Amino acid sequence: MHLHKLELHDFGAYRGKQSLDLSVEPGRPIVLIGGLNGCGKTTLLDAIQLVLYGPRARCSGRGNRSYDSYLRESINRKANKSDGAEIALEFSIVVDDQERHYRVIRSWHTSGKQLKEFLNVLVDGQFDRILSDGWPDHVEDILPLEVASLFFFDGEKIESLADPERAASVIESAVHSLLGVSTVEQLRTDLLALARRQRLSNEDQAIIDHIRAQEAEHEAARQEAADRHQELGSIRSRCDRLQAKLEKKEKEFERAGGKLFERLKELEANREAIAERLAAQRTALRSLASGPLPLLMLPQQLATLREQAVREKDADDATRVVGVLEERDAWLLDQLPASVTAAVRTALKKKLATDRQKRESAAELKQSLSLPLDALQQFSALDEALARDASRARELLKESAETADRLDDADRLLAGVPDEKLIKDLVEERNEAMDALAVAKDELRRCEVQWEEAKSRHLRIGADLERAQKKRVKTLIEIEELNRIVEYAERARGTLEKFGEALLRRHISRLEVAVLQSFKALMRKSGLIHDLRIDTANSTLTLADSDGEPIDPGRLSAGERQLLAISLLWGLAKVAGNRLPSVIDTPLGRLDSRHRQHLVDRYFPKAGRQVLLLSTDEEIDESLLARLKPSLAHTYTLVHDDTQFTTTVEAGYWWTAGAPHVA
Repeated sequence: MHLHKLELHDFGAYRGKQSLDLSVEPGRPIVLIGGLNGCGKTTLLDAIQLVLYGPRARCSGRGNRSYDSYLRESINRKANKSDGAEIALEFSIVVDDQERHYRVIRSWHTSGKQLKEFLNVLVDGQFDRILSDGWPDHVEDILPLEVASLFFFDGEKIESLADPERAASVIESAVHSLLGVSTVEQLRTDLLALARRQRLSNEDQAIIDHIRAQEAEHEAARQEAADRHQELGSIRSRCDRLQAKLEKKEKEFERAGGKLFERLKELEANREAIAERLAAQRTALRSLASGPLPLLMLPQQLATLREQAVREKDADDATRVVGVLEERDAWLLDQLPASVTAAVRTALKKKLATDRQKRESAAELKQSLSLPLDALQQFSALDEALARDASRARELLKESAETADRLDDADRLLAGVPDEKLIKDLVEERNEAMDALAVAKDELRRCEVQWEEAKSRHLRIGADLERAQKKRVKTLIEIEELNRIVEYAERARGTLEKFGEALLRRHISRLEVAVLQSFKALMRKSGLIHDLRIDTANSTLTLADSDGEPIDPGRLSAGERQLLAISLLWGLAKVAGNRLPSVIDTPLGRLDSRHRQHLVDRYFPKAGRQVLLLSTDEEIDESLLARLKPSLAHTYTLVHDDTQFTTTVEAGYWWTAGAPHVA
């Protein structure tokens, strides 16, 4: 497919008739269209899709508006609404080795409160009414809408394709629609329809009506399941947005001290309990201090007093012994026989007297405190009490120190609790976000149940329909030809199924190589991604580093995710043979200078046989323009009149035709 010309008449910001020559030639595949933000670059992309697909077009400016409302608002504000707007697109395709030239004109205008739309298709210069009436079906043969979304895209929005789930749907759609896998599946479906028509060929009218009713019910059940699934996706998307909003509010709430505010009563109760525990510990310490514990501050005095008690006890014992010895010595002298001489008696008496004198000297004290006789026992009891009280005091001191630290921590936490007036709005916003998410989740659960019920009903009706058809085939097939048709159709379907699986594996394998090569060619960090795999079962994309470890796409920067998404689209285009034009809006939005150079040098000139770039002056600047120049077929600048709110198309690009419109 080769785009030749785009004409806009009073469409969007484009006043009057504006025309762009889009034709390219070998070696110069790029048409560069420059415009500042708000000048109408995206409007050009919308115009191409609108003229081709009408109400099914995925125009960025449509939003949730109805198709009629969108068309009404797309008429230039300075134009007469009754004259309306018009878009014309000229392109050529090759059919059976012959080039056919198409001109598709979509126009609309208001008539009173009604909007009237017209679509005219010219082929090789001749108006074709049949083709004009059946254009929605014919354009799907030329360029299916699902495939068009892979070649007409907004560079700032394709980063989402780096998400594994989003990439899976794109890969599945592209492989099936763009690479011919869907054709195989359609053949299998056609063969099944053929077999079913044969089964119905000799059916009596009552049975036919019954089965047709079942088929209608089956289709209605399928549509209901599809609607429920679409609704489920919408609700899930809303839940994701509400979840993200709640997480944002939670972070704001937490940064403002909301978590502490929620725990205020708990913190106050905890602080009070700690304070009570500290007070009890200090009371216990004071109680210990009122006993003998302070005596530990007088260790020297206690030792001296203990020594004095020992001396007084020894003196008392000696005094008692001296009295006993006097009686003993007198008795001993009386027991001496008469034969003992006086000298011996005198010497013995002297000896005993000397011994008593020594003992009397020992009993004499320089100073007496008149301590009680059991003073030593009291000192022993005091030592035990002091040891016990000292151990307990140490425990209490350690516990009270720890409790005091905990009390300080509790005071700091309480000091960090924000005032209720300061956090009131955040509390309300957070509660509102929580309530909204809870409502959405309830709705999601209900929708999931409804979807499961719709799926089950669809499967049940389908099984009943299949059984009825099989029963009818078994009972009414009467000729061998009918059996042969059914048998060979089933064989062909089996063969096509195997062929489709092999074709899918082949395309996926080629796509893996093409996407990886494209990504490495565009990346500044050449060694970041070492391998890339696509699961044929669910079309999910997996990245791996040089060690074979998987890489989460979330770890990539915004620019790297955009390059990965571009590489996916580029790889698909390579595998498909680059036979379709690419229209890229805002191609370099989030990329740094090195990545921009890589895209300009390595991607744009090779993205396809025809590439339309819709860029701002900051994306394709003077330096990058010089790099693109050898590949340029045409350049245009969208000039916006801020006073009239209209845009005109001028030939040439900034820095090539002067720079009066550069921001």
